[in-house]
Amino acid sequence: MIIPSRKPPPATPQTAAVVSILALKSHCTSCTMRELCLPVGLDRDALRQLDELVTTRVRLKKGETLYRPGDAFSALYALRLGSCKTTVLAEDGREQVAGYHMLGDVIGMDGIGAGYHGSQAVALEDSEYCVLPFDELENLGRSIAPLQHNLHQFLSREISRNHSLMLQLGSMRAEERLAAFLVNLSQRYRERGYSSIEFVLRMTREEIGSYLGLKLETVSRLFSRFQQEGLIQVQGRSVILLDVSALKQLLGQRC
Repeated sequence: MIIPSRKPPPATPQTAAVVSILALKSHCTSCTMRELCLPVGLDRDALRQLDELVTTRVRLKKGETLYRPGDAFSALYALRLGSCKTTVLAEDGREQVAGYHMLGDVIGMDGIGAGYHGSQAVALEDSEYCVLPFDELENLGRSIAPLQHNLHQFLSREISRNHSLMLQLGSMRAEERLAAFLVNLSQRYRERGYSSIEFVLRMTREEIGSYLGLKLETVSRLFSRFQQEGLIQVQGRSVILLDVSALKQLLGQRC
């Protein structure tokens, strides 16, 4: 992680479009992702108060950046449409993919402690983010216990995700890492109401390799091997999981 020499003022991505949620008449109460996002389990009055806090959204085109290392932290971002990756710089200067995020995920938590972001968030496709001003969110959480609980759960989930990634990189064989990645994607798509066996990989093979700590050649070889063994079917970035049970068995999971 880069520690900047100075903290720049908060800035909206130069190429991003900022829109008013009020103008679009779209709120947490009517969002299809609310059961995966911060509003989960909130009553009608709490949802109304959260609606009043979330007044803007940011739209990004594929490849555009939401925030960069060193940008001042002021808000969390709930991913409403699309997907994105978060990256950090390794000690040798290489960019390391640290996270893959999809609908309902909340990102930007890396800035809470230091007051500035230590990672970069880049849209993997045209995406839209609800802006959650953190100071106001904290204040609201003090009066709405379920919201504060949800926020703590998201923070805990982020820590657990980092621990899981370290476990993958430290103890799993290459084929186990890719199998775990595909099984995890399957579960996350199912939670969002999409097909759990057929989806599009938004990250490139190289980005997947960076995320899993594998070389590009290894990732490509494993995709080919899994296809030859009848575990998956691959066409470009489209993947069909033909044998989820076998992928889980690679991880020692019961089906």
